[in-house]
Amino acid sequence: MTDKKNVPSMFAQNVFSMEVMKDRLPKDCFKKLMRIMQQGETLDMPTAEVVANAMKDWALEKGATHYTHWFQPMTGSTAEKHDSFIAPAPGGKALMEFSGKALVKGEPDASSFPSGGLRQTSTARGYTAWDPTSWCFVKEGSLYIPTVFVSYTGEVLDKKTPLLRSMDALSKVAVRFLKMFGNENVSRVTTTVGAEQEYFLIDKKMWDKREDLILTGRTLFGAKPPKGQELDDQYFANLRPRIAAYMQDLDEELWSLGIYSKTKHNEVAPAQHEMAPIFTTSNLGTDQNELAMEVMEKVALRHGLVCLLHEKPFEGVNGSGKHNNWSMSTNDGQNLLDPGDTPMENLQFLTILCALIKGVDEYADLMRLSAASAGNDHRLGADEAPPAIISMFLGEELAAVLKAIEEDDKFRTQTQTFEIGVNALPSFPKDSTDRNRTSPFAFTGNRFEFRMVGSSDNIACPNFLLNTIVCEELDWFTQKLEPFAGQEGFEDEVKKVLKSVLHDHRRIIFNGDGYSEAWVEEAARRGLPNYPSTVDAMPHYSDAKNVAILQKFGIFTPEEVKARTEIHLEKYSKTLRIEARTMIEMARKQLLPAVLDYVQNLCNGIAVKTQIGMTAVTEEKMAHQLGDLADAFYESIQDLEQRVNHANEVKEILAQAQCFHDTVLPEMERMRTISDTMERIMPRDRYPIPTYSEMIYNV
Repeated sequence: MTDKKNVPSMFAQNVFSMEVMKDRLPKDCFKKLMRIMQQGETLDMPTAEVVANAMKDWALEKGATHYTHWFQPMTGSTAEKHDSFIAPAPGGKALMEFSGKALVKGEPDASSFPSGGLRQTSTARGYTAWDPTSWCFVKEGSLYIPTVFVSYTGEVLDKKTPLLRSMDALSKVAVRFLKMFGNENVSRVTTTVGAEQEYFLIDKKMWDKREDLILTGRTLFGAKPPKGQELDDQYFANLRPRIAAYMQDLDEELWSLGIYSKTKHNEVAPAQHEMAPIFTTSNLGTDQNELAMEVMEKVALRHGLVCLLHEKPFEGVNGSGKHNNWSMSTNDGQNLLDPGDTPMENLQFLTILCALIKGVDEYADLMRLSAASAGNDHRLGADEAPPAIISMFLGEELAAVLKAIEEDDKFRTQTQTFEIGVNALPSFPKDSTDRNRTSPFAFTGNRFEFRMVGSSDNIACPNFLLNTIVCEELDWFTQKLEPFAGQEGFEDEVKKVLKSVLHDHRRIIFNGDGYSEAWVEEAARRGLPNYPSTVDAMPHYSDAKNVAILQKFGIFTPEEVKARTEIHLEKYSKTLRIEARTMIEMARKQLLPAVLDYVQNLCNGIAVKTQIGMTAVTEEKMAHQLGDLADAFYESIQDLEQRVNHANEVKEILAQAQCFHDTVLPEMERMRTISDTMERIMPRDRYPIPTYSEMIYNV
């Protein structure tokens, strides 16, 4: 039995890892598979047969009886269909088999997955294909095989295929770009990501009593508690025993699946926490984040808890995001976003930095819509998340370097030592810049942190769009500079191009407070786009310039871009429809009856007091106040139902999403305001659902 306290021995014990493959595969087959994983060679069927047999034997030893092609359709969650290894044998016996064909290809029913009109419901066939660049693993008695998912006619139906395509495209463009700077040994460039995951934990007994949490993942009703996060006493606070036990169990589960869970702590809001992994390649990081969210929810149930991954489960307290730490690395170990000790002299880094500045400015709409969802709309722009306006934070040193380039001036790096002022405490080198938690896209030393991504989002979308943007800009720089590569005036030509790019695109750089109203006004003066909601942002997916780069690098066809736009907008409408109907259900069957019953109780008390000659001023005031609120609440229920029915009748997808945003959402907010006011007046024993105080302070 594995000693759970010995982390190295338990790490990746349920993963068909490189170590396992090296031990179980023939040497030639192992080398072939490594070239496939690391250099992008094509997988052949003889190799697949050998791998499948070894993988089956290993999985059986781990207790697996089934295998599943695990994929990421456009539903926003993962999907899996399990088949057993069992096969008939002579004499009515059974044997366990697994072929290379079964490893490489699956044929699920694709008819009920979102396709954005690419396929009719009657055309059911789709294919899952093994992604050999991601690790297979055993979980809950099945061998999980990470795959992509495409239609019978080849259209992309998942979130992983475009990510893999973007990684290949970026590698080709970046290798060519790096050769201009003398990097002749680089043969592959890989994008890397580490996704910090925020989440809430509440007691399952409370969750069971909240239909809104069960059906939508967030509270649709709920008055702000007397104490929220004002004192900042939750942030990094000592872990409560129940939470600590959950986090320990979670770490061990994640480690056994090869996920480098590194950091755990309490977040700002009550009942909010965070898990942060070590970065890895973008496709593996995406798989592992999807797996981590699933494990987080299942481990919580074992502890009598529910893990809430919604971006805004509780109104009035901070919501949850997923900080997407993105960088690029070469096969010979270079981090391309590491400026080094003398960034002014690191012309390769400065060119990549300017490519990012140009790209984020030109494709801010793609960056914004990559984090757009009905849930994230409640979070972005509040004092808890970056604003909906895309900007870049670079910090003081890099800003000074870029200013020196623009002004043809010299820049000298000044290394500072941080002195705490206590003799016994050590001094240490001061970082070159402070952090900016209000920036959507912030440079943090050797990577960029995209802070807009929602906590429940699949990170494939922001990463493949970011990769594609970088492809376009590195290609642009290569076209401009390649004719001068290897010549004496190359550096001067590079600086000339950098100076021009900074002049045209420095508007995207903002190192100040992104939460301030002044920034909203300043951004408008700079001409930066501001798309507050999903309905505002998502239509820009199909803008001509965006379709052009996605098609140029083989990520999507124009039809696939259109389909994705429609899928996202349709999901937005469906989300609001479910939330509105849940509000109506709870209001009619739980909240309004409870209020009316209490008003009746007050009226009975008034009658009794009147009969014995007593005054009932307080009861009368409360009865009138709650009666008026109940009338307004009933009216809101009727209005909301009418608005939902009207929005459902709108046929065109964008128009329907706009109708839900413009007419349904405001009435939902009005109903909530009335309900929350009633909750503050009602006695606790008369209110039919758990309150915020009970949910977020009861773990």
